[in-house]
Amino acid sequence: MTTLKNSIGLRLGIIAVLTLVLLIPALMIQSLISERQVRRDQSIKEVFDKWGNAQTVSGPILSLPFKSFIKSNDGTLTFVTKYAHILPANLAVSGNINPEIRYRGIYETVLYNTKLIFEGYFDSGELKSLNIPEQNIMWDEAFVSIGITDMRGIKELIKIRWNESELTANPGIESNDVLTSGVSAPVKIDNKEGLFEFSYSINANGSEGLFFTPLGKETDVNLSSKWNTPSFDGQFLPVKREIDENGFTAEWKILHLNRNYPQKWIGSKYQINASSFGINLLIPVDEYQKTMRTAKYSILFIALTFITFFMIELLNQKTIHPLQYLLIGFALLIFYSLLLAVSEHLLFNYAYLISALMIILLITAYTQSVLKSKLHSLLIAGILVMLYSYLFIILQLQDYALLMGSIGLFIILALVMYLTRKVDWFSIMQTDKN
Repeated sequence: MTTLKNSIGLRLGIIAVLTLVLLIPALMIQSLISERQVRRDQSIKEVFDKWGNAQTVSGPILSLPFKSFIKSNDGTLTFVTKYAHILPANLAVSGNINPEIRYRGIYETVLYNTKLIFEGYFDSGELKSLNIPEQNIMWDEAFVSIGITDMRGIKELIKIRWNESELTANPGIESNDVLTSGVSAPVKIDNKEGLFEFSYSINANGSEGLFFTPLGKETDVNLSSKWNTPSFDGQFLPVKREIDENGFTAEWKILHLNRNYPQKWIGSKYQINASSFGINLLIPVDEYQKTMRTAKYSILFIALTFITFFMIELLNQKTIHPLQYLLIGFALLIFYSLLLAVSEHLLFNYAYLISALMIILLITAYTQSVLKSKLHSLLIAGILVMLYSYLFIILQLQDYALLMGSIGLFIILALVMYLTRKVDWFSIMQTDKN
């Protein structure tokens, strides 16, 4: 024990080992944060599965089956049915998204109901460029398909106005060349030349995101909602958008030149989902992400706090037992556990304030008890307040976190160098040997 009290080098070595040992519970806390996040995601998924997942709405697509003749080796002529797919010459979509906050236990998520109106027309001239003999086309078996990724979300029958007639869409896609989930309806092709006008509306539930595919030669999408924290995502950003406390409006204008597939093709040559665009309805604060970012600074907090106590030992001839260092380290780690637990029930900023205040008071009181010095306990309290305040600022300035962290470390290193500039390390090490 006398050797430990008198040996600065030995105490430094023990402090370094304790810092490394405390990495184990620090990593366990990060694992706990990830586990709680997974549990949150599973609970929210249960809500999505009952209400409706993120929706991607595609279409309509006009499909025409035709006979493709094949001559076998023995000269027999057989045919297979293939599909020619034609996209709209013009597609206009307008709609409103009505969001709703729901809870699963302590977890919060956003659901929505949307009412969308689709209007446009097909140009029969697109079919001619495919060079399909007219007599091979099965005109009476033509159909239109509308892609909807989660059919559970559909709330009303889908009525399609096709020229002057009205059609009722049926579940399922007759050909999975392009779409795999959605509805379809047979259509009449009375006039094989000209335009085929269409319109229909979709009333559907979904969660978190709503996306579209730009199938028109010209695609215009106009959306509005009272949700005021949207995230515009996908391959295309809106050309106009307005966001305020009352919600948002957004407008997309997309040409067929902006995507990587044509207006018509045969079979399954192209995939359209890669061109989808739309919005995500974000809940502004993700407490698990912020808590994880905070926990990644745990080793820095432990090291700086231990350095502070060691400086008090060195400059004021005080002695702190390694077990006391260990208890202080555990107290610093408890902060992250408290932050995780409290942030699941309160806003993150309030949870951070409460957790930091509890740990600062605990370590300050313990320092007063160990060192019997009000000055030193107040010094520790002040340093902890600065450290937690500094970390809080870094969390708010996410884009500048690296810059602020680097500047902070530079200042801390400069301060340590300044305070120890007159310490005679050779004399101390000589004392250790004696």
